[in-house]
Amino acid sequence: MFPLTFFVIIPALMLLGLWLARNINQVRGVMVAGSSLLLALSIWLTIDFIHQRNAGVTDAMLYTYSIEWFKPLNICYAIGVDGISVVMLLLSSIIVFTGTFASWKLKPLTKEYFLWFTLLSTGVFGFFICVDLFTMFMFYEVALIPMYLLIGVWGSGKKEYAAMKLTLMLMGGSALLIIGILGIYFLNGSFSGVHTMNVNEIAATSHLIPVALQKMLFPLVFIGFGVLGALFPFHTWSPDGHASAPTAVSMLHAGVLMKLGGYGCFRVAMYLLPQAADQLAWIFIILTTISVVYGAFSACVQTDLKYINAYSSVSHCGLVLFALLMMTKVSCTGAVLQMLSHGLMTALFFALIGMIYGRTHTRDIRELAGLMKIMPFLSVGYVIAGLANLGLPGFSGFIAEMTIFVGSFGAETATGSVDVMRRVATIIACTSIVVTAVYILRVVGRILFGQVENKHYLELTDATWDERVAVCCLIFCVAGLGLFPLWASNVISDAVGPILSVIHG
Repeated sequence: MFPLTFFVIIPALMLLGLWLARNINQVRGVMVAGSSLLLALSIWLTIDFIHQRNAGVTDAMLYTYSIEWFKPLNICYAIGVDGISVVMLLLSSIIVFTGTFASWKLKPLTKEYFLWFTLLSTGVFGFFICVDLFTMFMFYEVALIPMYLLIGVWGSGKKEYAAMKLTLMLMGGSALLIIGILGIYFLNGSFSGVHTMNVNEIAATSHLIPVALQKMLFPLVFIGFGVLGALFPFHTWSPDGHASAPTAVSMLHAGVLMKLGGYGCFRVAMYLLPQAADQLAWIFIILTTISVVYGAFSACVQTDLKYINAYSSVSHCGLVLFALLMMTKVSCTGAVLQMLSHGLMTALFFALIGMIYGRTHTRDIRELAGLMKIMPFLSVGYVIAGLANLGLPGFSGFIAEMTIFVGSFGAETATGSVDVMRRVATIIACTSIVVTAVYILRVVGRILFGQVENKHYLELTDATWDERVAVCCLIFCVAGLGLFPLWASNVISDAVGPILSVIHG
């Protein structure tokens, strides 16, 4: 119980510490101490998880614990992690830690900002450790609600519009989600006699739910989570939300929060409604293929740095859902690697964009040029983020995308023959690689090189120590995953196997 429960206890203690803090230094101290503890705990958990797997522990979930807290609906505080959950917890802790330093000088209302930021991270951590459907949904809502205030109060541009649009669309997805979750609970209880909210227990008997009823529930649950995963055409909240959010919120939003969508689609929609997932996958493969290509082309025509990265996130998160729907072990492993990789890369991008905007007070690429001469550290960081995003070998993006495309192209039909539809979709999705290179190289060449057009920029300074901490940590992680990916792919692959065995069973 205790290793996982600490992921909820530590943020709760951080909230208490922030509430009691009397000045900005105490606020910063609480955030650094709490985020450092979370990072250390997630690193220890990852190492210990790998050690237990290597020692021969084959349980689907480790560190499990369950206690009932609402008997009429059999709702429990049930926790446990597999390889997918472990890497998501590691990603979340890295983003929270670096986001703390990226927001070091945020004003005004610094204390209140970090209170909402910590509450959001509490929901994220709780979602990834829970295996009870209703408790997962509860933490999911806790993660969504603070976004409204974080964008509406501390954002920029059309922040009220973006905050309201984001909230309404995600709450609409949540409405579909709660209907789907309750439908799974009651139908599984009716046809199997097992009344439980536990994900793994439902999965063991979910095949007893008639296919016709599964087909009714699957779109509700998949779209409910898919809205957060930027599934076309429900993605329109994402670019506006990203563009208006403050730096650390954009980092956590794109780096972690959007991963709740992909995680939920795989862990809940596909795992608990396997026959419907198999039969309806082609519809959502079409939608995700559109997401991948549309997001990349849309990024090409943007002039705002945040909008470019936001549409890029639509493309990359679409690739996650695309790979999951291919339902091969390699493609699903690549999907989770892409969640990890994209979370790190996009957090690095948004951190750098926020630092550049904080100095130049513009994100319009037409007004930026020659930044390499003025702020070389931030510029080199931006080049590294761009190269990782376009899939340069040696960085995490290459490993994730190649695993996805290889796994997706090898998808087969139920009879073992080549699945032409999936192969065609994979080839179309592959075109996003070329388009991504176009908009990344265009932006890098436009804003970093050439002559400085605005003479006031010559007086600007480079990154401060707190900004360098955030950027260096993220670059280290992006390069580390790209150079040493096997530990992550092995952990993820071991967790993907049991889920796919239920889906194909």
